[in-house]
Amino acid sequence: MPLLLQLFALGHRAVAHPTHPSREIHPAWAVVLASAWLATACNVPLWREVAALPGHGTLRGWGFALAFAIIVTAGNAALLSFLAWRWTLKPAITVMLLMAAFGAYFMLAYGIAIDASMLVNMMQTDVKEAGDLLNWRMLATVLALTAPPLLWLYRRPVRRMHAFRHMAHNGALLVGAVVVIVVCLLLVFQDFASTMRNHTKLRYLINPLNSVYALGNIATKPLRMDTRTLMPLGRDAQLGASYAGQQKPPLLVLVLGETGRSMNFALNGYARPTTPLLSARSDLATARNAWSCGTSTAASVPCMFSHLGRDGFGARKANYESLIDVLHHAGLAVLWLDNQAGCKGVCERIGEVRTTALKDPALCPDGECLDPIMLKDLDQRLAELPTEQRNRGTVVVMHEMGSHGPAYFKRSAADLKKFQPECLSTNLQECTQEQVVNAYDNSIVQTDQFLDSVIHWLSAQSGQAQTAMIYVSDHGESLGENNIYLHGLPYSIAPDAQKHVPWITWLSPAMQARSGVSTPCLQKDLAERRITHDGYFHSVLGLMDVQTTAYRPDQDIYAPCRQPGT
Repeated sequence: MPLLLQLFALGHRAVAHPTHPSREIHPAWAVVLASAWLATACNVPLWREVAALPGHGTLRGWGFALAFAIIVTAGNAALLSFLAWRWTLKPAITVMLLMAAFGAYFMLAYGIAIDASMLVNMMQTDVKEAGDLLNWRMLATVLALTAPPLLWLYRRPVRRMHAFRHMAHNGALLVGAVVVIVVCLLLVFQDFASTMRNHTKLRYLINPLNSVYALGNIATKPLRMDTRTLMPLGRDAQLGASYAGQQKPPLLVLVLGETGRSMNFALNGYARPTTPLLSARSDLATARNAWSCGTSTAASVPCMFSHLGRDGFGARKANYESLIDVLHHAGLAVLWLDNQAGCKGVCERIGEVRTTALKDPALCPDGECLDPIMLKDLDQRLAELPTEQRNRGTVVVMHEMGSHGPAYFKRSAADLKKFQPECLSTNLQECTQEQVVNAYDNSIVQTDQFLDSVIHWLSAQSGQAQTAMIYVSDHGESLGENNIYLHGLPYSIAPDAQKHVPWITWLSPAMQARSGVSTPCLQKDLAERRITHDGYFHSVLGLMDVQTTAYRPDQDIYAPCRQPGT
């Protein structure tokens, strides 16, 4: 029996790795051929953008495209030269091909670009969100881009060489690739420099080097920033004069929106009636010129709850405690309800209540909960908070599922689907843009219903609290404009649709009297004034009258409407 097993193993190796010299492949040739495949077949999104450049049809344009293709090929070869060893070559090429195939699919399907922020956002996506992205086109694309080269590669054994000779060959391959890059750059340097400067999106489309660079950026982050130390913030926080002898404590609900784009809110001038309930109210203030900190949840949420602002947050050398921590330091009760993929580290010191796993048959069809689930049992959840803190004041954060794509059709209840027909596919290219917009707008109708329900719930608490609500979305969304879908493009090249967000404020009469901020003043002041997420941290502290050196009055968007002495 052992002899039969040995014979079987030998036969298997002979089939899988034929030893005939004519079928052996030199590692350098494997690298060059794989690099050429990666640069061409796996870079259709890149070459499509290059073909759209001015002057592409000219001889000079073709020369630039050819030189660019050779540079990309040589770049892939230079990277693979470090791994072109007998036992690592095939796995390395396999990984590169898979990265390129998935990258090509997402860039083709949704018009995205790949950078570190995009990869972090993808890594933090939960199983349900990831499932929305899976479809047969993804499988077909990945197979088409990986199967032919891998079948060819794995049917050929890598030529054996002495270690020092192998090292010399790999070194020669690296040097050769660098020389080719330099020569090609010199030949088209003027056009290349101008193109990279004026069309920065191209650098995020060079596949899979974009993913490799992004992974390197993430991996080396601890070298550029102290990720182990959490810097204290607002430890001096104290409650202001409005808390002295208060009859009723403040109760503020912060609704953290998801993928809400301002231009699709009727409240902000959109032609379609997507916000019928909110639009019918006269006690709201909406900021029509509000802009996000990032283009993804992973980027925007930590930035929103930071005191640093977008520029400072991106350049920080260490992580700091968040707005949630400062509110807690001040002695307030804080509750984080999450119907999404978590608070991105913002609430980890106080914890969160995940509503995504609840099994309500009406609010959680198909296992995914609509946002009204966060209102269920809310009174009980608040009663479980420490009484001493609740008597001072409470802040509730509700992190919405909102309009998270691409499964927009899952984000609204059946009775709120006003716009038909809607796209019922997660592969948005299978639908017309009208169908995609219909599904998205129905999700805004759901948000309208949810926010109105939050306000009604707060109004019912007026007997024991002075109430308010602030709704701000973390980022916007692209719905097929210029063949771009979803969100997450690098901020510098992202369209306004991914950065222009709704910011809605509701203050009860009691909260207006307490804070000195009047809704009529906000309605006028915020109608056109440009505001950003940079002001979120300071605006919440100002409205809750939390005194701390971390608070900046000039960044408080409500400060211009605050009466002196309050």
